[in-house]
Amino acid sequence: MKPGKKGLTRLIHACGYSLSGFRAALHHEAAFRQEVALFVVLLPILLLLPTDGMSKCLLLLVNTLVLIVELLNSAVEAVVDKVSPEFHELAKRAKDMGSAAVLLSLIIAAVVWATVLYPIFF
Repeated sequence: MKPGKKGLTRLIHACGYSLSGFRAALHHEAAFRQEVALFVVLLPILLLLPTDGMSKCLLLLVNTLVLIVELLNSAVEAVVDKVSPEFHELAKRAKDMGSAAVLLSLIIAAVVWATVLYPIFF
């Protein structure tokens, strides 16, 4: 058995795999591109908001959560499409559950944004 990469070499390769995942998501997933665009628009807004650091951290966290969940959903969809290219009820269920997770992350982000913005504007 061939020994695996260790130490700094493993870390460098892991970063390369992660960057490949980002590139693949940007290239193949329209929803991910839209959510990245929203993230890019919201990032300077959250940095400029007249609120405390904890609120800004929470906003950054929920925005990043949306991207993470979308990446996981896209990974599930890619595997399902590879394993089951024809319609199957279990494949549909897996894809629908991934989509539901993305929806929940978006709802959480919207609620947190509303909670932070409300005292600023009202």
